[in-house]
Amino acid sequence: MSTLEYHLFYRRRLPHYQPDGATLFITFRLAGSIPQEASAKLLEECRRTDVALDRIEDVHERTLQADLAHRRMFAKWDALIDTAGSGPHWLRDRQVAALVAEALRYRDGHFYALHAYCIMPNHVHMVCTPLAKMSGGYQSMSSFLHSLKGYTARMANQYLDRTGDFWQHESYDHVVRDNAEMQRIITYVVNNPVKANLVSAWEDWEWTYYKP
Repeated sequence: MSTLEYHLFYRRRLPHYQPDGATLFITFRLAGSIPQEASAKLLEECRRTDVALDRIEDVHERTLQADLAHRRMFAKWDALIDTAGSGPHWLRDRQVAALVAEALRYRDGHFYALHAYCIMPNHVHMVCTPLAKMSGGYQSMSSFLHSLKGYTARMANQYLDRTGDFWQHESYDHVVRDNAEMQRIITYVVNNPVKANLVSAWEDWEWTYYKP
């Protein structure tokens, strides 16, 4: 089974869930942006959570608790990235950030409808709705992220005169449940540079995009 094809649910080291037509909040980060010890600790917490969820016999309750657990873990990963003081910050380079921004916008209307993004020094937030395909089904999150990250990694490494992994292989993502949550998430995304004390107003951050 190819992980680049559309699947409702799939797992690598982290769980990923893409219902038909759902809007997604996705975060992907630079390789090495989280200390290995901290990453291993969160992955072990994910494993323990999975074991606990498997013990819930009621399917509806297990689905509900899995959704809540997924959101808690997403928040923990996100907070860890925001506070990471070590590791690479290649996205601070204006040329690299511009490359990523162009790649995000280029795929808008082809693979997804792009609602918002923010390019931070060591990670990227995006809010998008994968589009339906002419052949049926939807564009898969794994496929467009593979394309986006592969292209930007090659170009950024060439510009930075380096080799090796540029992006961490997996992303963190969760489904946006309703319009109220959509607004909360977009507010969070565009204000991330303010929270990180990079600017005083979100409009001042060059690498923020919001489609009203």
